[in-house]
Amino acid sequence: MADIYTALAGILKGMSQALEESGMAVVYPAGVKRDELPAVTQGGKITIELAGEKAGARIEYFDNKLALIYTDKAEDSGEADYVRLALSLLDPDTADDKDIKYIAGEFSESLLDKAGGKKNAGVKMPTPVSKTAARSGMLAYDPNTLANRLTAIYPELKAPYKENIEKYGDFLAEEFFINHGTPAVLATIKGNDKQKMRRLFNLLNEVYEDGTNETQGVIAVTILGAMENDQVLLANCVDYMSHDLTGPVIQVNKYLASKGGKGSKMRLENPPAYKPKKQKGKNPLASMLGL
Repeated sequence: MADIYTALAGILKGMSQALEESGMAVVYPAGVKRDELPAVTQGGKITIELAGEKAGARIEYFDNKLALIYTDKAEDSGEADYVRLALSLLDPDTADDKDIKYIAGEFSESLLDKAGGKKNAGVKMPTPVSKTAARSGMLAYDPNTLANRLTAIYPELKAPYKENIEKYGDFLAEEFFINHGTPAVLATIKGNDKQKMRRLFNLLNEVYEDGTNETQGVIAVTILGAMENDQVLLANCVDYMSHDLTGPVIQVNKYLASKGGKGSKMRLENPPAYKPKKQKGKNPLASMLGL
């Protein structure tokens, strides 16, 4: 795909449902026909305006970067009123249909999360912990942040992630990871593709290091404990796991494969019915294993 305008047209088409649900419509510049791309090109930047009754948005392309920006002002908005909702790299010389579909999906979700719509009416999506906050020590990564960032690696997890929050009114980690997140991660480990493994464990190592006790338990027990002490799968992971993660993962896998770990394994595979609870001061691995 060597035409940026074709790529933008594909992204806009992929966002059509999100535009309808968020109450947004494309603004056609003067002289642009309805069957043409509603874009303005100036100074190397391509802009597509979107407008709603109470808000506005804009898709901007410049220097192989594509941004979705948003303002709560429907009229008389200036550049300072816009905030960035999403940013993606887009090289029209190398982009394919899969890239276009992914960006359209990412922009659609970002717009619906901000502007609202039928899919998330009445349900507030939890805010992921930023890298800056985690690295500074102000906040620690929670299971929701792990799930949210996994959807960037596995786009097929986006729908079940949103459905989980809509169903429970909050993020229920056990349901999401056991039924969706863990199978996706195991498939990557079994495939043992270097690039995919590196990307996956860069995320798991980072979130484990700066995560809450609950988050560390989810990674070491719910996700990587599902390898069931398979030595081939563990060997696939060793070169990619950080030192902090390697020990707990090996320990958990050995325990779950032992005679004494059968009960814990059964509880992991069949978690109790959802009930809001708080756990403080308990070893994260012991908590996840029911010890």
